[in-house]
This record gives sequence, C-alpha cells and structure tokens, in this order.
Amino acid sequence: MQSVLSIAVDALAYGMVLFVISIGLSMTMGLMRVVNLAHGAFAMVGGYLASYAVRDLGLGYVAGVVLAVAGTVVIAAPIERLLYRRIYNKAELIQVLMTIGITFCVIGIANYVFGPTLKTIPLPEVLSGPVDLGFRSIAAHKLFAIVCGLAVAVALWYLVERTPFGVKLRASVDNAPMAAALGVRTKSVYAASFAIAVGLAAFGGIVGAELLPIEPYYALRYMVTFLVVVSVGGAGSIGGALLACLVLGAVDTTGRYLVPEYGEFFFYLAVIVIVCVFPRGLLGRA
Repeated sequence: MQSVLSIAVDALAYGMVLFVISIGLSMTMGLMRVVNLAHGAFAMVGGYLASYAVRDLGLGYVAGVVLAVAGTVVIAAPIERLLYRRIYNKAELIQVLMTIGITFCVIGIANYVFGPTLKTIPLPEVLSGPVDLGFRSIAAHKLFAIVCGLAVAVALWYLVERTPFGVKLRASVDNAPMAAALGVRTKSVYAASFAIAVGLAAFGGIVGAELLPIEPYYALRYMVTFLVVVSVGGAGSIGGALLACLVLGAVDTTGRYLVPEYGEFFFYLAVIVIVCVFPRGLLGRA
C-alpha cells in the first residue's frame, strides 16, 4: 500500500505539470483552431527567463516567476501579431510548418543568448525541503505543482465558461464573421487567448522544471508529449486535458517505478489504446 500511495503522489505531481503546460496548447488547438507546435518553445523561454531572473539577477522566486511569465508573453505578442495571424484558418500543414520553424528559431536564439547548458531555477526554502505525508516524505515542489495544476484548471474553466470573455472566445471560434458583425473584436480575442496560452506554457515550464528539466532542446524533446496530451484529452476540453494528464501520468509513473527498463513504452501504449477507443479524445467534442 505504501508503494501504491507513493506512485499515486508522484503520478499526480507529474500529471499536473503536464496539464499546466499542455492546457494552453489545448486552447490554441481546440478553441483557436491552430496547431501550435511551438508551444513547448514558449515553456522553454519561461524556464530560461525564470532561471536568469532568480539565479543570475538574484530576484526572489515569486518575482522571478512573475517576471518570466510576463516576459514570455511580451516576447510572444509580436510573434502572434506578425506570424500567427497569417495562419489562422489556414491549412494544418501550413500551421505545422510555420510553428516548427518558430520552434527552431526560438531554440537557436535561446541557446545563443543563455548558452547551451541545463538551466536550474533555485527554489525557495519552503519548496526545496520534504513534506511528511505520513506514509512517505515528498518534495514540497511536487505538492506545489499539484496545487498549481488544480488552481489553473478551476480558473481556466471559469474564464472560458462563465465570463463575457469566454462567450466572445467561443463565439469567435464557432463563427468569426458573425461574431465580428455583432461587435466582437475577434483579433483582440485571439490575441488575448494566445497570450493566456503562452503565459500558461511559461508558468508550467517554470513550475515543472524539477520534473521536466529546462535544457537546450526542451521544446523538441517534449513537443510530442504535449501534443499527445491534447490528442488524448480532446482539443479544447479543459476536463479532457486534465483527465488525460492524470491517466497518462499514472501509467508513465507506474511503468517507471515497476519496470524502468521499458522507458516510455507504457506511456505510448496507453496513448494508442485510448486513441483507438476514443478517436476524438476522452472528452473531445464532435
């Protein structure tokens, strides 16, 4: 039972990190209809900026996180304005080629500016120590990741489903010309949605840096993982993304605990099975 509980806690922490990073990609793919393969690049940029702010500038962890998320959004804003707006409503192949090109450009610039080395984000004392759960001790940063994941899920659901902005976003997605005719500024809605998605990617990259280390090819290493989460959960579904992260996190963590020599075999086996049974994702919409 102790082993089961240990696996469950680690799987929950890993799943929540995947969720915080991937939910922004689910928004852009499901709500904005953009296959944004550069999503992981923005998570990497957030991690690089946080590492620089906390380790090199000596800022506190909270200040470093806020600065990194804001800085990533500022960097992404002109990219959205100059590049992404050209591929909205375009063929998926064009979107894939454009965003992969952006990914390689971001990787090259980040490595040139910050150097091609693994980046660490120093944790504050409250997050660096262990927490006794009774049956085992767990790193405090994992509990922090779990809390952040739950908070993001609730906040994002409320934003999309219960606010005027969410209504405008869903209207712009379903019928942009009609929404514009009714006075909705669709370009502004898309820009704001893109900024939220990028901010979540950066935040997830920072919170999950202990589990998914920030390194020179982070954006490529985890590109498929983030895309898989969205596909399994159903693009545009917050609940689906959360459920997919919990299921895949549990499968991957259990496999690594019990048969580590198999690597990610069970993770992708679960993906194949789920996609075969649920072609639109666990909670995907028709």
